[in-house]
Amino acid sequence: MTDIARLLGEEADSLLNHTCAGFKKEDLHLPGPDFVTRVMMDSSRSPHVLRNMQTIFNHGRLGGTGYVSMLPVDQGIEHSAGASFAPNPQYFDPKNIVELAIEGGCNCVASTLGVLSSVARRYAHRIPMMVKLNHNETLTYPAIYDQTIFAQVEQAHDMGCVAVGATIYFGSPESRRQIQEISEAFERAHELGMVTVLWSYLRNPEFKKDGTDYHVSSDLTSQAVHLAATINADIVKQKLPENNGGYRAVGFGHTHDRVYDELLSDNPIDWARYQVVNSFMGRAGLINSGGGSKGHSDMGEAVRTAVINKRAGGMGLISGRKAFQKPREEGVALLNAIQDVYLDKSVTIA
Repeated sequence: MTDIARLLGEEADSLLNHTCAGFKKEDLHLPGPDFVTRVMMDSSRSPHVLRNMQTIFNHGRLGGTGYVSMLPVDQGIEHSAGASFAPNPQYFDPKNIVELAIEGGCNCVASTLGVLSSVARRYAHRIPMMVKLNHNETLTYPAIYDQTIFAQVEQAHDMGCVAVGATIYFGSPESRRQIQEISEAFERAHELGMVTVLWSYLRNPEFKKDGTDYHVSSDLTSQAVHLAATINADIVKQKLPENNGGYRAVGFGHTHDRVYDELLSDNPIDWARYQVVNSFMGRAGLINSGGGSKGHSDMGEAVRTAVINKRAGGMGLISGRKAFQKPREEGVALLNAIQDVYLDKSVTIA
C-alpha cells in the first residue's frame, strides 16, 4: 500500500486527524458499497440508471467500495492534442488511453466521442465508458471560453457507454445557455438509463481579486456544485478548494456570515466538506479533479487530494494529465496510489 503519511509530509497530522465541526459526517449521505440502494433508491432515477451506476461502482480496484477512480482524457480538444500527448505520444492512439484505465484499475474511462467510438467494440464490455458531450476547443482565434456540444446522448448510448459527462462554466455570460443545454441532455441520458456527470467549473475574470484566484474558493465552487446537483447530475466533478471567502472578495452574489464564522474552519477538509454539503449532503457524489501534471510532485499532490476528498465525504477522484503524461508504469502507479487512499481503512471520514 502507498505510504500516505510520508507523501503528505508536514500536512499529515492536520489532514489525517482533523475533525469537521460545522457539518458532521452523521449528517451526510456517505459513499459505501450500498450507496445505490441506500441513497439513490430515494430518487426518481430508473432501474437502468441504478444498474449503470452500480456497474461503475463494481469495476476496477475500488469495485465494491462505493468509491470511484476515473481516468478523463478530453484534453486533446480542451488543450490541443500536441500539448496533451507530446509528453507521451502513445496516447495519440485511443486504445492506449483505454488500456491505461484498465491497467490502472479505474472504475471508468471518460473521453471524447471520437476517442471512445474509435475503439468501443473492443472495450465497451471491458470497462465502463463515459462520453464527454461538450468541450471548449482552443483552435479558435482569438480564444473564447465557452462549451460547445460535440456529441449527442444517443451516440454515447449506441456505442455502449454507461454514462455521459459535460461541463458548465458557471459564472460566465454563456452559462445560462449551457445550463439549459446540459439539463436537456441529462434528462435524455436518464431516459436512456445512463449516469450523468457534470464538470462543474467556474469562469469569470471578476473571480480573481488582489492576486487571489477565487475560482477555487470553497464557497463559490460549492454553489456551482449545488447548481450541478439541481440539474440532476448523479456525480459532480469539482476542483479541490484552495481558499475560501470568494463571495466576500468578489462583492456580488449572496452568502451568509455563518458559513465563514461558524460552519467552516481554514482546514482544506472543511472546504471540501462544504462542497459535499452542497451536493445535497452527498446525494450527488462529489469527485475532485487531479489537475495538471507538475512532474515529481504529482504523486504527493494526487494522494493529498484523495485524502481530502475521502475525509470530507467525497466519492473519489478523476485524474487525467497526472497519469497519462507519464510513462505507462508511472501512470498506473499514480492511479493505484489514489485508489490506495480509498482502500485504506485508517483514512476515515472526518
